[in-house]
Amino acid sequence: MNKSELVAKMAEGADISKASAGRTLDSFIEAVTEELANGGDVALVGFGTFKVTDRAARVGRNPQTGAEIQIAAAKVPGFKAGKGLKDAVNV
Repeated sequence: MNKSELVAKMAEGADISKASAGRTLDSFIEAVTEELANGGDVALVGFGTFKVTDRAARVGRNPQTGAEIQIAAAKVPGFKAGKGLKDAVNV
């Protein structure tokens, strides 16, 4: 499912226009992104939790040459599914 299909599904389920559903989804994405950028977490009970984790610096290899390269430390966004979502997927 891509974004436009999700917007259509949201519009149908909430009995609103696709434009309203699109703005709602964009607002949700913006709110989650802003909270994660500020170092916070977003927990949706029964669905899951969005949070930022730290990835340590490490040594990797260039697949073309085999030469070692340094990969810098980074913060990466992550999602951990909640019990409700896990149960719905594992029917």
